[in-house]
Amino acid sequence: MSWRLAYSNSRLDSTDVTTGRQLQRILHYSITPCRPLPTLRRSECAIHDVDCDEVYPKIYIGDAASAKNKTYLRLMGITHILNTAEGSRFGQVDTGHSYYRDMTNMRYMGFPMIDQPTTDISRYFYIASKFIENAVNGGGKVLVHCLMGMSRSATCVLAYLMIARQMSADEAIRTVRMHRDIRPNDGFLQQLADLDNELRRERSKGLLRDAPSHHHRFY
Repeated sequence: MSWRLAYSNSRLDSTDVTTGRQLQRILHYSITPCRPLPTLRRSECAIHDVDCDEVYPKIYIGDAASAKNKTYLRLMGITHILNTAEGSRFGQVDTGHSYYRDMTNMRYMGFPMIDQPTTDISRYFYIASKFIENAVNGGGKVLVHCLMGMSRSATCVLAYLMIARQMSADEAIRTVRMHRDIRPNDGFLQQLADLDNELRRERSKGLLRDAPSHHHRFY
């Protein structure tokens, strides 16, 4: 791509603002494929009574049961756990560093969030992305979970794909939905839309910085 085309595309992107309503439509119309035959992984989920899916290589989204089932975690080779619903309130998951103390190689991080549209989940986007990236780059596997594995955990994984894998919000949603039914609440979708706009602005500025300057000379 020439720098002129890149500049043109960056200008077009800057006027194409992503909204939470657009992401709602994408989420609604992107359908998770049916699994007519259970894979080994899904069979293990049924055996251990957990709800967990690998949505991107080495990245899993699951429910509270999957996070609390240490036999399942060992079987799947999970090395990192990100609890996006840490706490003892209704709708939260009361694990922590101490819960996994008998799993010496397990790395844990927890965010004390509730699943409400007014929750500021965006404050955790970059730290979640860093934690997930460290797990993957280190050759590990990370389980990102909340209570049901549908809203808080999914939102953090979507943010990771946008930040670290440079996907658009649209691409991230479609990627995850190929493997799991997710349902971030409307407030989280709007915060993902804001992140999408922020990242595109930053990347368009990068294109402009990288573009060669052409100074006209008059003879």
